[in-house]
Amino acid sequence: MPLRRTTSAVVSVVAVAAVGAVPTAAAAHGRSEEFRRLATFPAYLNSSIDDTAAAEISTVTEDGRTVVYTDSPGKRLGFVDITDPSAPKPAGTLAVGGEPTSVAHLGRLLLAGVNTRTSFTEPSGKLVVIDAKSRAVQREIDLGGQPDSVAVAPSGRYIAVAIENERDEDVDDGAIPQAPAGWLAVIDTRTWKVSRVDLTGLTKIAPTDPEPEYVSVNSRDEAVVSLQENNHLVVVDLRTGRIVRSIDAGSVTVGDVDTLDDDKIELTGTITAKREPDGVAWITDDLFATANEGDYEGGSRGWSIFSKKTGKVVWDAGNSLEHIAVAHGQYPDKRSDAKGIEAENVAFARLGGTPYVFVNSERGNFTAVYDVSNPVKPRFRQLLPTTNGPEGVVAVPSRNLVVVSSEEEDPSIGIRGTVQVYGFGTPRTGQLVAKHDIPWGALSALSAVPGRRDRLATVTDAVYSPTRILGLGSGGIIDSELTVTKGGEPVGYDVEGLVVRKAGGYWLAVEGTNTLVRLDARARVQEEIPLPADVAAAVTSNGLEGIAEVGTTVWVAVQRPIKGDPANVARIGRYDTATKTWSWLLYPLEVAPTGWVGLSELVAVDANTFAVIERDNQRGTLAAIKRIYTFDVPATWTGTPTVTKRLVKDLLPLLKADGGWVQDKVEGLAVAGNGRTYAVTDNDGLDDSTGETVFLDLGRLL
Repeated sequence: MPLRRTTSAVVSVVAVAAVGAVPTAAAAHGRSEEFRRLATFPAYLNSSIDDTAAAEISTVTEDGRTVVYTDSPGKRLGFVDITDPSAPKPAGTLAVGGEPTSVAHLGRLLLAGVNTRTSFTEPSGKLVVIDAKSRAVQREIDLGGQPDSVAVAPSGRYIAVAIENERDEDVDDGAIPQAPAGWLAVIDTRTWKVSRVDLTGLTKIAPTDPEPEYVSVNSRDEAVVSLQENNHLVVVDLRTGRIVRSIDAGSVTVGDVDTLDDDKIELTGTITAKREPDGVAWITDDLFATANEGDYEGGSRGWSIFSKKTGKVVWDAGNSLEHIAVAHGQYPDKRSDAKGIEAENVAFARLGGTPYVFVNSERGNFTAVYDVSNPVKPRFRQLLPTTNGPEGVVAVPSRNLVVVSSEEEDPSIGIRGTVQVYGFGTPRTGQLVAKHDIPWGALSALSAVPGRRDRLATVTDAVYSPTRILGLGSGGIIDSELTVTKGGEPVGYDVEGLVVRKAGGYWLAVEGTNTLVRLDARARVQEEIPLPADVAAAVTSNGLEGIAEVGTTVWVAVQRPIKGDPANVARIGRYDTATKTWSWLLYPLEVAPTGWVGLSELVAVDANTFAVIERDNQRGTLAAIKRIYTFDVPATWTGTPTVTKRLVKDLLPLLKADGGWVQDKVEGLAVAGNGRTYAVTDNDGLDDSTGETVFLDLGRLL
């Protein structure tokens, strides 16, 4: 899948599932459209940047122009004007007198499930009915327990509320039963009276303590309810309150998955686990999908489709969703010994004439899009990167939009709760594709391959061990990997710079030990060269970031000022491999409005001119400096003279162009043999980051 050749393009990473190449939605349907992110709206825009604001579950008003989300920390609903979905606007908040857990709409009304409990043993809650236009509360209905999910029947006649009465995870390690039991509340919208459907005695696991988690209603006024901790599903006729089907969600054995938190992604393990479904959604009046997140005893790392008629699974994702996450560079290795990617929620909608299922991965930070034209053989179409902890997903068929709300909020690391909007659009980017089940992430450098017009190389940093050099085409396909070895054994370095040598082999710049490492063509360590003792002693925790080779000299960039140097300068080092001597230049750094600024890549443009990436350490709305500069080196020098830099490209507009959360670590830069310049971001392997990787084709720039 070659990149579209444009002067400048933003490329979100899209990859290949374990079963083979994954076509885009556009290719599958013969059109030049696919799902594309239009905008990211941080929830704090409805209050202030210093406010703790989450966006967990969302709905969209009947006219399709306002997103309404639950903000649990703020005990309020938030509103976002998406009249222009590419430029959402804050539209205020509404306090609801408790912790909102779910929101849905019924015509002009909004329906918010609100948790008002004071303890786990005395749960309470209400349904708050709100006029969507005036935002006046029409009524509050006592539910008698803690609500977790609200769904409206397509007929408009019934509202179903899953009353979870969730357990206290600090009691008996969260084991159930823990009284009181949950139930399904059914509200007849003609009278607004509440009836209770008893769900006890149905499950093999804790039959006295059903804990309904999620609910969805089909066109026959039948609700499917997930009892996550009980590993069970129940179908209820809302007209009569009768149990139509009681389904054990069952267990599944999944092979070829990663089961160890060990800084490696190795798809060699096997798990046997209960599905423990969370989100549910009807696909037809007989078939429904489940997101098998798991809880304290389960999680099958995928999603399933069940038949109401038979109570049987008609399709299961098996290991395929995790393989998709791995291929996209969005697999959370630190969750390998737990529940992996955690399929959290699922939604169904028909958009552009095609029926789709959308599956949220809470830990992988993405939404997977499946074409379910044949619902017993879903076809993966796209991976949509999200911000952290995507919980809610809702489609707006009238406008061909999909809205994903993500709840994780940690301002200290630039992670904020957001609402993201996706829609059909003409692709303006190509795709970076991983093949052959090659796991990747945390790409910390980029290099051209001498003598090849269409080849690049990149490398994984200390997030993963051992270190691997990955090969890719300039057209965007990761297709090879080479493990770095020392003394015949795989070795892990904190690599932040890579250059493929004209003479064969590689140079690495290692940050942790501030060492240059020379490899042969098979990535075997041949030499390790430390910095001079005085410089090494003065380098802070932000050391070597970038390496280049010109003739017999190797050049390196030190990311941030070293002790004893003037403030706001970084060092550029030259190592002469013939004389084994060092000399140094100073590079003037910009000052950011927030945080620090440093260098994160170094590229030789010619024998005397170098390019660098200069960036701040901020992401999202606080990101301010993501730039490419060039500088010339003096013919000769003594001491540590300061170079003069020239701005070549401001990358910030490109990082904003696809409507995402701006990534902080632009860490790779290379000029390929075809004369085009490419850049790539480091996703930190999803450690305290969104996990998205952005690949930039900058055209003929340097």
